[in-house]
Amino acid sequence: MKTSAALQRIQPSATLAVTSRVLELKRQGIDVIGLGAGEPDFDTPDFVKDAAIEAIRQNKTRYTNVDGTPELKAAIVAKFARENGLTYAENQISVNSGGKHTLFNAFCATIDPGDEVIVPAPYWVSYPDVVEFAGGTPIFVAAGADQGYKLRPEQLEAAITANTKWVVLNSPSNPTGAAYSEAELKALGDVLERHPHVLIYADDMYEHILYDGFEFRTIAQVCPSLYDRTLTANGVSKAYAMTGWRIGYAGGPAPLIKAMSKLQSQSTSNPCSISQAASVAALNGDQSFLKARTAAFQGRRDLVVSMLNAIDGMTCPTPEGAFYVYPEFAGLIGKRTPKGLVIDSDETMIGYLLDEAKVAAVHGAAFGFSPAMRISYATSDALLTEACTRIQAACAALR
Repeated sequence: MKTSAALQRIQPSATLAVTSRVLELKRQGIDVIGLGAGEPDFDTPDFVKDAAIEAIRQNKTRYTNVDGTPELKAAIVAKFARENGLTYAENQISVNSGGKHTLFNAFCATIDPGDEVIVPAPYWVSYPDVVEFAGGTPIFVAAGADQGYKLRPEQLEAAITANTKWVVLNSPSNPTGAAYSEAELKALGDVLERHPHVLIYADDMYEHILYDGFEFRTIAQVCPSLYDRTLTANGVSKAYAMTGWRIGYAGGPAPLIKAMSKLQSQSTSNPCSISQAASVAALNGDQSFLKARTAAFQGRRDLVVSMLNAIDGMTCPTPEGAFYVYPEFAGLIGKRTPKGLVIDSDETMIGYLLDEAKVAAVHGAAFGFSPAMRISYATSDALLTEACTRIQAACAALR
């Protein structure tokens, strides 16, 4: 069997591959600590689970509207107004089977061969692959630790061409946890106002996981002139610990939402009806639990940053949000393991940590920026302490 050219343009998700590897090692009885998954370790709130159970009892198990029930769309409209100061009508809302599905629908519905999409690096692994699947060309712009892992206005200006279709802005970021301030978004918006042919994909999935008093803003909120060409994407996966429920959503221009719905009608049809009912409860319900969970994440962040920065040759910036750190380790490249293996790349480093320390992370090359790795601290303090202790010992053994 010969696979399609579109399929050959993409790679399997590196983050999901690490998760699968960890699960397989655990099934073999190996004491491995997985720090690769982008998934909160908290439970879905009980009031959300109760809403799902009640939906089942009420037999809400049939097809819904392709891109979301009226009840969920109304809850999303209310959320955008309440939390982001954005006003949408229900025909401007798309509900999808997870945030990745939102991205897939938006890009596959709009990108033609020759179109370019500006992707700041480090980036979430799916951005470039979905662009390439759709026939477009990702244009990578390096944004390293020296600039807070954030795209600068002059870089954006230089990257835009007549072929630019989209620019991706992810804040807080997966994989770095970097978040754009209002002033930083305004500066990027000033550039985009000069280029009216460019659409903006604002990925706000980690909106509610922010630290040290950082105030979240999204670009359509900061720059109202960009409202008509911005798709503001979000979901319930991270804030509400609902990764398996598979609900993503977005607000944007009605013609774009209609195009995304057309594509979805011939792919997945509607998202799960029970998950939609649960998401209504999540968005409309008491949000007070988010504060305690964010405080727990912040404590874990501080623990991991401190322990990784104690390693000679490794530098771990302190992120503003999400639940990842992105330590760079140029100082360890070229060293040898006790078995004589040369650490010549971040992939080699990740393999060494998995084999010798039994700690799984994701190599930086998967996110377009090396030598580094992404570590998720969405697990307990005890496991994080043990994992970082193992990483410290493995790095200390390098010569």
